[in-house]
Amino acid sequence: MSVPRLLVVEDDLALQRVIQAQIAQMGVQVSVAGEVPEALEILRKDLHDLVISDLNLPGLSGLELLKTVRAEYPDTTVILMTAFGTVETAVEAMKNGAYDYLTKPLHPYELRLLVNRVLERRRLLEEVRSLRETIDNKFGFDSMLGHSKALLRVLDSAAYVAGTDATVLILGETGTGKELLAKAIHVNSARRDRPFVVINCGAIPRELLESELFGHVRGAFTGALTHKKGKVEMADGGTVFLDEIGEMPLELQVRLLRLVQEREIEKVGSAHQIKVDVRIIAATNRNLEQLIKEGRFREDLYYRLAVVPLTLPALRERMEDISELVVHFFERSKERLGKSHLKLPSSMLSYFQNHDWPGNVRELENTLSRIVVLCRGDQVMPSDLPVFLHGASSYLEPEKLILPENGLSLEALERSVILAALRRFNGNQTNAARHLSISRKVLMNRMAKYRIRKSEVQALTSDLSPQSLPITAEEGGLSSPPHKSVRKQASSS
Repeated sequence: MSVPRLLVVEDDLALQRVIQAQIAQMGVQVSVAGEVPEALEILRKDLHDLVISDLNLPGLSGLELLKTVRAEYPDTTVILMTAFGTVETAVEAMKNGAYDYLTKPLHPYELRLLVNRVLERRRLLEEVRSLRETIDNKFGFDSMLGHSKALLRVLDSAAYVAGTDATVLILGETGTGKELLAKAIHVNSARRDRPFVVINCGAIPRELLESELFGHVRGAFTGALTHKKGKVEMADGGTVFLDEIGEMPLELQVRLLRLVQEREIEKVGSAHQIKVDVRIIAATNRNLEQLIKEGRFREDLYYRLAVVPLTLPALRERMEDISELVVHFFERSKERLGKSHLKLPSSMLSYFQNHDWPGNVRELENTLSRIVVLCRGDQVMPSDLPVFLHGASSYLEPEKLILPENGLSLEALERSVILAALRRFNGNQTNAARHLSISRKVLMNRMAKYRIRKSEVQALTSDLSPQSLPITAEEGGLSSPPHKSVRKQASSS
């Protein structure tokens, strides 16, 4: 929530200055106008939270201004001032949508009390709106789709810790759903009716991060014209989600440590501590223990954050969830993009199940959206899929495999395919494993099983040109029997 903006419309310049001075002391940004046309011009340029207007103005009246504001800026609250204070005037103003009215001469205490009441009401409305959006988006544990053991273990721990106020550190690769899990923990906690404030430590410029986190006082630095609440203070009573915590500058980590330990903050330019009641959830895709060794992350902060560490598995570690995710994202994309007629045959799922998804769930969701957007028929066909999915599924189509008449050795075939993949990627085991849809560890085990030595791979790749990349059917041992020496070597292993 930004600094509240208030517009004072009063033709008496002395009273205008008095009201402006009284309201500015509350940390509210104040604009002034002397008549209705000037006020409307200010509102067209910048939205304001509150308008305080005299009822009797030169030209158009405050009542006319009220009607226009209610019609064109329904989220702006209007308070009218009158020197006459009759019941009839108040009733007419309230009927036309005024929040309240003040009688002249104004009392500073009454003025500030009414403004405070309006701003508190707006804050509550914002929280209700935020809560409704949260509920509408179903930010609960049910939103974390999948039934794999790897995922369910994490969700079980998260559901248990949600009922406490323990600090949580969520670890996982980019796109695994760390923010979604943090929201689910918040929604299932006792703080569910209070704000959930996200602070992306990697997205906010370094020089602004401290002010964004903790706020600042007027005059703290050039351009600090008013007091400003930081995001931590805005989350009072709720949850602060520190995303990409590994990107936080080292000099700010000591300030964050005080927040985590003492639940206290200090605004930029102030020497006073402010108590805040917030729960901390942090997340990162970085290896914090390695950052500690490199002197880029405080060890004491790490242990304060990692009271309950939760590691979300990468999508390649829960491949059994892919079909469910594909169907869900496909249906959601259809609804969002107005293509309810589009169908995805179950035979297409193999294309998705055999890709390792380095961008995880986010990459899968984006891929389904792209397919729905670009598909021109009533049914998704292989030609509608991105090229990288065809590579993953090429060995799953039996009709394309040509088996030799005199048979073949399956082990020799697997050995030949592994050698072909290593040859294609110039001996790079990581890339070869990714191409074969297996982990590097599995590839190394297979290499040991079939006695594929480094010298043999080097011999295959030493005379390769950059163009010698495709794995052909012949290289894979599909169109002819494997070489006798290869068969003998495989059988002996």
